[in-house]
Amino acid sequence: MSTCTQFNVAKNDFQNIALRQMALPRLDELSDDCLLVEVERFAFTANNITYAMLGDVMKYWQLFRAPEGLGNIPVWGFGRVIASMHPQIAEGERLFGYFPMASHLVIEAADVSKRGLRDGAAHRQGVAPVYNAYARVTGDPAFAGRNGDYQALLRPLFMLSFLVDDFLAEEEFFGARTVILSSASSKTAFGLAHLLHSKRKPIRVIGLTSTGNADFVRSLGCYDDVVLYDHIDSLPADQPVAFVDMAGNADLRGRLHRHVGDKLVYSGRVGLTHQDAAVDEELPGAKPSWFFAPDQIRKRAKEWGPGGIDTRFNAAWSGFVPLLEQSLAIVESRGAVAVETIYRDTLAGQVPPDQGHILSLVDG
Repeated sequence: MSTCTQFNVAKNDFQNIALRQMALPRLDELSDDCLLVEVERFAFTANNITYAMLGDVMKYWQLFRAPEGLGNIPVWGFGRVIASMHPQIAEGERLFGYFPMASHLVIEAADVSKRGLRDGAAHRQGVAPVYNAYARVTGDPAFAGRNGDYQALLRPLFMLSFLVDDFLAEEEFFGARTVILSSASSKTAFGLAHLLHSKRKPIRVIGLTSTGNADFVRSLGCYDDVVLYDHIDSLPADQPVAFVDMAGNADLRGRLHRHVGDKLVYSGRVGLTHQDAAVDEELPGAKPSWFFAPDQIRKRAKEWGPGGIDTRFNAAWSGFVPLLEQSLAIVESRGAVAVETIYRDTLAGQVPPDQGHILSLVDG
């Protein structure tokens, strides 16, 4: 392949898509230490819509270049090195990390070690280090086959679940013994529910969801109760509760705050997939606040020391995989048309919760 395909969206209108074809750089055009990587496969979930929604605020748009007014939504996936100008990295190596929705990426390899590297490109600096890091996973069974698909789909989301669980436990749940999760069918939500249910007894976990997703949420077995969005008024309002908002639906958040009132001791915002999300009015109960994962990572990295986060996370991940195997069907699609279809379905909230989509813009 001599060309690269990029899937761009208009920053001011996510319905507006621009597919671009560009020539790949020749070997003599690659600078020292650069890698030309073919983006073999990547996951796409509602979390990627969150990246787009927060593209300017969180600097996601600056990670992968696009023409003025357009953006390239970051995705987690796998790439294969097809040309290397770095003496320690061979062609054919497989990398796991943050990629553009594209068929190829040029990486300026820096801080190369046996385990990984980072992209040292100037425009990719000034963001959380995790967004520039690539793991070298050639031959690693944890990143091969279906295990690799789970990693791409859920590892970044489950890391967020893991960090929220750790934060809530450290804060002793702000005095609450009930945690309410919105978008209970979302992958980040049921990852958090799994951790709370399995590790934090006697904390009670309530999932808020739509009628269409209720059966799936109940089937997961990690929620003590499942409540439909239309039935929020049935929730108990006489004891302290903590709320973790995965969707950013201002109307839902307002209804819950007004129902629970001062008994709502924590209101944390984790995701933002509703494009009509509004600025919060003055609400009773705890003031809604953003949970920022890199802050918790920095804190725990200092307290737990080298490898402390990875050791704890990997143990939690091992306990989570069986739930994925019984509840998630992997759907693989290839080509620009298929990618656009899944993108639009995800944007519209029409992807069934028991599906995980793995995509590719590479031909063949």
